[in-house]
Amino acid sequence: MIEDLSPGSNVGEIAASLPGAAALFREVGISFCCGGDLSIAEASARRGHDAEAIVARLQALATEADRAAPQDTDALIAHIQTRYHDTHRRELADLIPLARKVEAVHADHPDAPQGLADLLSDMLDEMESHMAKEEQVLFPLMLRGGHPKIAHPVAMMRADHDDHARQLRALEHLTHGFAVPEGACRSWQALYAGSAKFADDLVAHMHVENDVLFPRFEAAA
Repeated sequence: MIEDLSPGSNVGEIAASLPGAAALFREVGISFCCGGDLSIAEASARRGHDAEAIVARLQALATEADRAAPQDTDALIAHIQTRYHDTHRRELADLIPLARKVEAVHADHPDAPQGLADLLSDMLDEMESHMAKEEQVLFPLMLRGGHPKIAHPVAMMRADHDDHARQLRALEHLTHGFAVPEGACRSWQALYAGSAKFADDLVAHMHVENDVLFPRFEAAA
């Protein structure tokens, strides 16, 4: 959970659960795909950073993330559907063919993101199933005030989020942290910019569900 932030926190877990953490780690040169099993203290020491200073910045991000979500449950669910569900579907529909184009045109480039289109397609398939379960089952239960057995579907959604987090780590690795090679064409630049935004949005989406919405109903179940 985000409230457990400390120098001993796992870099990969924080990057996949705290909005803005991935960008911070990229800024300070901490890898959370290949080095994601390190603690903040270990990763900071390798890069010559003060772990406590990194944690303080992460805690500020956590405070800001919690403020960003609507407090009313009905409004929060509507926000999740319009800001995240609809956005993911729209953006992935554009990113997948763009990734196939870049992979084909730059097939001989050593940094070409081969396999990115397939990864994004797999993510879309899994997220479509996940979002449909929320939209058709979980959210209607929540809008009616909950259900005594709601803890089970919530646990299933949390497990799906864990899978999404693993895919985000693969996405970060495949794109080398969304670092566009020198001289990359505009399509490649657009692909990485769009993929980075999608990744950041997905982390924010999972945070607002895991840490804001779900606990409201788990406590009452």
